[in-house]
Amino acid sequence: MSDLFEVKQTKTDYSAKDIEVLEGLEPVRQRPGMYIGGTDERALHHLVSEVLDNSMDEAVAGHATRINVSMNRDGSISISDNGRGIPTDPHPKYPGKSALEVILTTLHSGGKFNSDAYATSGGLHGVGISVVNALSSEMSIEVARDRNMWRQSYSRGKTTSELEDLGPVQNRRGTSVKFLPDPEIFGEKLAFKPSRVYRMARSKAYLYRGVEIRFSCDPDLIKGDDKTPTEANLHFPGGLADYLAETLKNRTCVSDEPFSGAVNFPDEQGRVEWAIHWPEFGDGFCSSYCNTIPTAQGGTHENGMRGALLKGVKAYAELTNNKKAGQLTSDDICGLSCAMLSVFIRDPQFQGQTKDKLSTLDAHRLTENALRDAFDHWLADQPDRANALITWALDRLDERMRRRQEKEIKRATAVGKRKLRLPGKLTDCASADAEGTEIYIVEGDSAGGSAKQARNRKNQAILPIRGKILNVASATRDKISANQEIKDLTLALGCGVREHYNGEALRYEKIIIMCDADVDGAHIATLLMTFFFQEMPQLVRDGHLFLAQPPLYRLAKGGKVFYARDDDHKDELMATEFAGKSKIEISRFKGLGEMPPAQLKETTMAPANRTLLRVTLPTGYDARAEVTHLVDNLMGKKPEKRFEFIKENAAEIDQLDI
Repeated sequence: MSDLFEVKQTKTDYSAKDIEVLEGLEPVRQRPGMYIGGTDERALHHLVSEVLDNSMDEAVAGHATRINVSMNRDGSISISDNGRGIPTDPHPKYPGKSALEVILTTLHSGGKFNSDAYATSGGLHGVGISVVNALSSEMSIEVARDRNMWRQSYSRGKTTSELEDLGPVQNRRGTSVKFLPDPEIFGEKLAFKPSRVYRMARSKAYLYRGVEIRFSCDPDLIKGDDKTPTEANLHFPGGLADYLAETLKNRTCVSDEPFSGAVNFPDEQGRVEWAIHWPEFGDGFCSSYCNTIPTAQGGTHENGMRGALLKGVKAYAELTNNKKAGQLTSDDICGLSCAMLSVFIRDPQFQGQTKDKLSTLDAHRLTENALRDAFDHWLADQPDRANALITWALDRLDERMRRRQEKEIKRATAVGKRKLRLPGKLTDCASADAEGTEIYIVEGDSAGGSAKQARNRKNQAILPIRGKILNVASATRDKISANQEIKDLTLALGCGVREHYNGEALRYEKIIIMCDADVDGAHIATLLMTFFFQEMPQLVRDGHLFLAQPPLYRLAKGGKVFYARDDDHKDELMATEFAGKSKIEISRFKGLGEMPPAQLKETTMAPANRTLLRVTLPTGYDARAEVTHLVDNLMGKKPEKRFEFIKENAAEIDQLDI
């Protein structure tokens, strides 16, 4: 008999009389959390698992082909199988008690501590069905064994009847258990959910293709939107592959068929079955099991599977000279995959009684070796399928690298503006608050030098960029993430991009694109606007983006000076401000870098004199149809679309500045 010693220490001194001895199954009732993880809904349904696992062990051992799971109107559950039946003969160590009574009323008793009765089993600690007995207000068990029927009843871990001989039976064998959870433990309102019990039974049927599970539920228990059937025969000859096909029937996957199979481990160490698919979009999942026990927290068998897939993909990519695949991790390949993994091994080791995580070291090696060989053949069998999977995994790699970069930016922003790891080429302003501040994006160090001298140090920052920024509309995520100019710009603004954009983290109130007043300057400005439209559309929507209007010409006569934005503006000034005058001094600025800082400040950067154009998005921007179409035509990957746009709009252009 198992005892638990509990020390009651409520006073400064204590003696032998303070030591309480809890006998039999009393420890379970005193501390149910130690055995089933608590007294909540999950723990309640764990009782079903403990009993069902015993029947599944009989099936996996080859002694049972059918299991019945019934949900009864009174809240009880009945589980029966056609296995060998629990032994009912007298137990040699406990005179006057049958083996059945010892198993039901004693912790750490059962037939699974050695491999003679069960090669692989889910119930290993010898506490499963005795714990269910301890936490049930009523339990009855019938055993058909050696063509004879026996019955005994229990309550709260103790027998309430003698073992009753019901006489001979024909064509019947196995164990039938009926139990009702104790409301003293779980409360009056907590009850089994038909949908949860049905899913449990269904998953067990998928895990072992040699068993049929017959599920039934009293119709009064199915309420509301619950779609649980009242009766169902659950039998899946295809095993895990059948489950995956049913789960993913409405989703498009990377390959035409899953990577699935079953392999026996060498030297009769067990076996493994798996089914893995890669949906093109959406979240994935990984459901793993050991000896039909769900391992919700994974473990060594999952690690073995992930290792096999990663090594297989990298090896195939190396054969095809795909060097980038060397950067892949198991998360890139398995993170969004849909995977089912089931291993059967001898003497598995779990973390905790609820067996949520497998810790058997050999399971890693056995699983990885078994899946690796099969995966290599699966990849080599159809190169198109293998290449599609590698491309899919590389997309995940690009996304992971982008998230890492955005996380670094967000972390830097959180430290505070003055402590940011900002781009070295950024000349920041003195103000610590975003309100009232501006950042000028200029092309080249020369223009940057002039702008730094012309700026107001208190609220105007300068970020020079080198050359023409990357055209993000026609670039891959990998190229965008690797581009240094985009990195600097994103880091300087501090607000993140795309779905990770955070307007509250934007470091400046105005973002001003300031380029030369010529064709090259217009091209650079277009590339920058394309970047903001694609990567930070909310910034544009919120009205933070502006175009500076630097002059192209300086017109002077005597003490009279005017600046012209373009040729038309110059002609207008000549006709109005300088009408009839000769020897007008006309200077054409070659670029912002050629403009003296005082003139740049006076014409383009001083709020009192400058003109800014706010960049906006059209009404109905949320649909983005017109804007997206235009950007795609002019800035996208297909040159034929640009050519078509030019042909359609060339007639509207009066003259070209060549």
